[in-house]
Amino acid sequence: MPGGRLTQQDRHRIAAGLVEGLSYAEIARRLGRTTSTVTREIGRNGGPAGYRAELAHQATERRARRRTPSAGHTPGAGRTDAQDQAVELAVGTGLPKMMARVLIALWLSTDGRLTATELTRELGVSPASVSAAVGYLIRQELIRREAQGRRDVYVVDNDAWFQSTVTGAEQTLHAAQVAVQYAEQIGLDTPAGARLAKSGAFLERISLDALESAARWRDLLR
Repeated sequence: MPGGRLTQQDRHRIAAGLVEGLSYAEIARRLGRTTSTVTREIGRNGGPAGYRAELAHQATERRARRRTPSAGHTPGAGRTDAQDQAVELAVGTGLPKMMARVLIALWLSTDGRLTATELTRELGVSPASVSAAVGYLIRQELIRREAQGRRDVYVVDNDAWFQSTVTGAEQTLHAAQVAVQYAEQIGLDTPAGARLAKSGAFLERISLDALESAARWRDLLR
């Protein structure tokens, strides 16, 4: 059915359509689905060059099992050790714990899309905690907000890594420029001025390298 989940047969037909070189719209028309459904299916399962029907079906079943509440389910009870480890790794990079939990919940969701209500239920936290977390993650460009009727839905996708890298590099570049300006004000021939100038030069170089590298390798995320 157009509104139901894709079946294993649907995925084989998608794979066959890609081999034929059909457009996403034509594949969707033949399946009786929306183009956006086919686009999301291919995008989250290897892209047009890497899409494999069996692997895509298995991955979807795993995600469905992870998201399906069991009898007597309580919020947060379905977390695995791997999920907890992922949160701790994110915290280790500097993310506050609540922000890390929201980010990992989005990354591990089926479509990379959750509403505030879904996040609140999934994590077993207050709406205020979710609101603060998504606000922070949006400012860092790790996720984005999209309108879904009267509700907002929070989205994470592969391009978030590019946007986050660029944002961090630009912030570092700004810090480098401020350091150099302050060094010039207090005098490059003073110990503090020389130290700031060297720090600024170092930060400027690595931030420019990061921006260049992010642009060069962005296609890997697609």
